[in-house]
Amino acid sequence: MASVLEGIKVLDLTSVYSGPFCTLLLKDLGAEVIKLERPESGDLIRYDIPHTEGNEGGPFINLNRGKKSITVDLKSEKGRNICKELAKKVDVLVENFSPGTMAKLGLDSDTICALNPKLIYASISAYGQTGPLRDYPGFDPVAQAMGGMTAVTGFPDSPVRAAVSIGDFSSGFFATLSIVSALYHRLQTGEGQVIDISMQDCIWQLTSIEFAPYYFLNHVTPPRLGNGHAAMIPCNLYPTKDGERVYINAGVLSQVHRLYTAMGREDLIDTPLGANQNARFQHRQEIDDVIGAWVKTKNTQEIQDILKKADVPCTRLPSFDEVCNDPQLLSRNMIIEVEQSISGKVKVPGSLFKMSKTPGKIDYPAPFLGENNQEVLSGMLGLSEQEITRLDEEGII
Repeated sequence: MASVLEGIKVLDLTSVYSGPFCTLLLKDLGAEVIKLERPESGDLIRYDIPHTEGNEGGPFINLNRGKKSITVDLKSEKGRNICKELAKKVDVLVENFSPGTMAKLGLDSDTICALNPKLIYASISAYGQTGPLRDYPGFDPVAQAMGGMTAVTGFPDSPVRAAVSIGDFSSGFFATLSIVSALYHRLQTGEGQVIDISMQDCIWQLTSIEFAPYYFLNHVTPPRLGNGHAAMIPCNLYPTKDGERVYINAGVLSQVHRLYTAMGREDLIDTPLGANQNARFQHRQEIDDVIGAWVKTKNTQEIQDILKKADVPCTRLPSFDEVCNDPQLLSRNMIIEVEQSISGKVKVPGSLFKMSKTPGKIDYPAPFLGENNQEVLSGMLGLSEQEITRLDEEGII
C-alpha cells in the first residue's frame, strides 16, 4: 500500500527524544528521513542504556528506525554548506537545538527558508523560540514541572514526574501534527512556513484540559489523587484477596450503579455515594473504602469475571513483562522484530497508524552512524566519490 507522505523528504537535525520521535512518526507515515549527525559520536542517545548485544542503544533503535544517517560537522563552514544544500532539496527540516544555536551556525529559519521558500522549518525546544524563558535549558522533567503536570501527579504529600517522557513525546507528536498540517497548507498555497513547538506548552495543553478548571472556575489548587481520576469516581487501584491489584473505573453514573449492584450493595445507589459526579466527588474516600473492602474479599479473577459480566471497566494490573507479551498488542502488530545489521533481531514497538489505505510502516532497522553518507551526498548533492572521500579525510563527514 502507498504511504501518505511518500515523496516527502525530511532533513532531521534532531537528537535524544523529542525531535527523533517527530521524525520517526513522519517516517512511519512514509516520508524519507535523512538524519544528520555529528561525526564520530552521532546522536546523544546512540549508546544509551540498555544496550543490545551489539552495544547499540535500545531507545535509539526505537526512535530512529528507517532513517538514513549521514555525518556532517556543522561547526565547519563546509559542513554548514552541505546542510544548506540539503535544505534546498527537502520539504521539511526539523531541529531541536537550544534556541539561538541554529542562528549561531547560520542555519536559522530566516536564512534557510530564504534558500527554500517552500520549506517547512520546525523547531522543538523546552520553552519555545520566544518568551522570557526562551534561553533557559530544559529537558523533559523540567518541562513536566513547568507545564503543571508534576504538580498534579502523585499522591497528596508527594508530587512525582510521569515515568514516561511525556514532554518529549508530546512535543514530538504535536510537531508532527503541525508539519503534516503545514504540508497540507503548502499543497493549497505553495507556501512553506516556520513551526515553533515548546515542550512546556505541550505539557500545559495536556494538563490544563482536566486540571485548569479547578483553578480558573473554582479558584482552588487541583488535588493530587494518586491512582484516582479527577472526574471519574470511582477510579482506583485496589488490592485483591490474592495479593494482586485491579483497576476499577466506573466513569459514568450507570456504571457506578451496575458496580454497586454487582457488589450486592444496591443500598448505595440512592445515597450520595451513588448520586451525581459532584456528590460522589465529595464522598470519594468513602466510595474507595467501600469498594476496597469488597475487593479484598475476592481473588483477582473473581473480580474480573464479576465486573466483566456487569459491564464495568476493570483490569488486573499486569506486570511490564506481561504487557510486552500481551495478546492484544501482539494481534495489532504493536510489538514487532527488526533486523539490525550490527545487533541482529531486536523487538521494537510497531506502528500505531492503523489506516485502511495508507497504514503506517516502521519495520525497518535503525542506521549505523554515517551509513548513508555516500548515498545521500552523491544522490542528492551530486558529489563524486573523490569529493566524499576528501570530506571524510578532512573530518567534515
